[in-house]
Amino acid sequence: MRGFAFVLVLMTATAAQAQPPPTAKLTSLLDGDSLIPLKIEAPLRQLFESGGDDETVTVPATVTAGNAVWHDVALSVRGHTSRRETECTFPKLKLKLKGAGSLKIGTHCGESADGQLTQKYGRLANERSPLREVVAYRMLHAAAVPALRARAARITYVDTGTGGAPLTRNALVLEDDDDAMARAGGTRELTLETFGDVSSRHASGDAGLVAFGEALIGNFDWCLKFTADDAYRCDASKPVWNLLAFERGAGATLMMKDFDLAGVVVGRHPWFDTVWNRAFVASKSPVDIEVLSQVQRTRSLFPRDALDELRRHFLERRDAVLSAIQGAEVDAEGRRLALGYANAFFAAIGDDQAFYRPVVARPDVQVYLDPQRTKEACGPKDAIRPGTPVNEVQRSGSMSQVVILDVMWRWGSKNECNNVQNGPVWIVTGSITSDYPSRKIQ
Repeated sequence: MRGFAFVLVLMTATAAQAQPPPTAKLTSLLDGDSLIPLKIEAPLRQLFESGGDDETVTVPATVTAGNAVWHDVALSVRGHTSRRETECTFPKLKLKLKGAGSLKIGTHCGESADGQLTQKYGRLANERSPLREVVAYRMLHAAAVPALRARAARITYVDTGTGGAPLTRNALVLEDDDDAMARAGGTRELTLETFGDVSSRHASGDAGLVAFGEALIGNFDWCLKFTADDAYRCDASKPVWNLLAFERGAGATLMMKDFDLAGVVVGRHPWFDTVWNRAFVASKSPVDIEVLSQVQRTRSLFPRDALDELRRHFLERRDAVLSAIQGAEVDAEGRRLALGYANAFFAAIGDDQAFYRPVVARPDVQVYLDPQRTKEACGPKDAIRPGTPVNEVQRSGSMSQVVILDVMWRWGSKNECNNVQNGPVWIVTGSITSDYPSRKIQ
C-alpha cells in the first residue's frame, strides 16, 4: 500500500507540474524575447477544410509550452487573405481559452522556396517569414512605435484527426486585439466603418509614429485616412486597414500590426516597377526608393515642427533599432534585409538636406514630354500632386526636366503613366521648392 501511495503521489505531482498555474494565461507565452517551443494538438485538417471561410469555426486544441499545458483551447483560422489555399496552405491561427486569454499565431503559410513569392499578394510562404516578421515588431518596439507584442516560436503541430506525422515549423505568437486595447487604455475598437480619419479622431500623435514606422520596415500593406479628402492609395475605401484604432478619451490611439508583406519580410515587392522610377536614386535600389517614398509622403501630412520632432524621435533610437536587428532570431538574409531598410530609413531622415529635398509644391502642375509643352506625358490635364519629390536633370527656359518619385501613387494604380515611371519628364521650374511644408506655415 505504501508503494502504491508513493506512486499515486508521484503521479499527482507530475500531473500538477504539467498544468499551468491557476493564474497562467496564454498571454504569458509573450513574456520574453527568446524563441519559445510550443506544441499544438488539434484536428487541423478538419479546421482548414471547415473554417477556411469562417473565423467563427473552432476545434478543440491542446497547447503545450514546457511543463505548462492548456486543454480545450478553441483553435480557429484567421486572416483576410491567408485563409485562401491559393495563398497559404497553412493559414494563420488563433487560440482562445475562457479565463486564460487569447493569442494569435502567425504561421509559415506554406512550403515555398526562398525568394519565391505567392502570385497574388507577394507573400514569402515558408518558415523564414514569421521570424522575419518578429524582427519587424522588434524594430518598432525599439523605436517606441505602438505595435502589437510578438515573440518568435517553434511550433510542432500534431493533427489528431488524421494521425499524420507531426510538423514542426517556425512561427510567431502575437498579442490579441482585445489585450492590445486594454494595454493601450482604449475603451472600444474603431473599425473601418467607424474610424473616420486621423484629424477628426485627434490621433495625429500616433499617426506620425505609424507613418514613419511603416517606412522603417518597408510595409505598404496598410491604409490610414489622415483627412476627410485624403486620396492616397486605398485610404478612401479603407480608412484604417491593418492597423488597430481604439477610442481613448476625447481622441483615438493607433497600433501597428500585420507585417507579413513588409519589405523586411518578403525582400521585394513585385509591383514595384508599376509605381516608381528606379532612376530617382543613384543606387537604383528598390529598398532606398521604397523607404524614401513613405518618408517623403509625411511632408504632406504634418507641419514642419511635427516632422522635425518625429525625426528626432527616431534618430535618438537608431542604435536601439540596429541592436534589435542584430540580436534577433532570424536567417542571415532576413537580418540583411532588416538592416538595409533601417539604414535607408535613417539616411532618409538624418539631416535637413536629405529630408527636405525638392518637391512640387503647387496643385496645378502638368507633366510634359517636351519643354515646349506640346505633348502631355500622362493623361489630359493630369496634374502632379503637391509634395511629390523631383530630381532636376536640366532646364530649358521656364521648364525643368525632372525624374519624379510618385510618393502619392498618383500614377501607381488605375492611372498608370509609363512616361513618369520610365523616364524624365518636363514641368514648370517655378513649381519646385525644398521649403515644403513651408517654414512660414506652422
